[in-house]
Amino acid sequence: MLTMLQDLVQHKGFADAALLRAIREHDNAAQDQDLRRLLHHSLLANRFWLTLSRNLPFALDEESKIPESLEELVNQYRETHTAELEWVSVIGEADLTHKLQTPFLPGCTFSIAQGLMQACMHSHGHRSQCATRLRLVGGTPPVLDFIVWLKERPAPRWF
Repeated sequence: MLTMLQDLVQHKGFADAALLRAIREHDNAAQDQDLRRLLHHSLLANRFWLTLSRNLPFALDEESKIPESLEELVNQYRETHTAELEWVSVIGEADLTHKLQTPFLPGCTFSIAQGLMQACMHSHGHRSQCATRLRLVGGTPPVLDFIVWLKERPAPRWF
């Protein structure tokens, strides 16, 4: 299970970077506030699950501020992906069963594996919405399929 989750986190970074690059290359998309808000929401969730899984505090008020520029948002995605990769490279299979609790879902308990899966699937869903929005403003979404990524496993290209 750990190897699959590590692959999904690596793919998430690649896909996020590819989508962000496509958005940056299209002026209408790069200036689109709805797109930036949706991208930030996805990033916020990633950062939340990462901090929860690492037993670190999450500064909701600070984290909830949407960056003023797309460049700042891209930098936050890159930093978050780097931290995720560093973390999933040092955890072991047994760590995946560690239990997590969040004040956002009182009375529920999740494993680290489930938290990682949530972050990957949540990101996937919002990348799809962003790709649709990118197309609506005249841009062309990149190919982001996991199975295509597996062929060569390219690293994220943030800039």
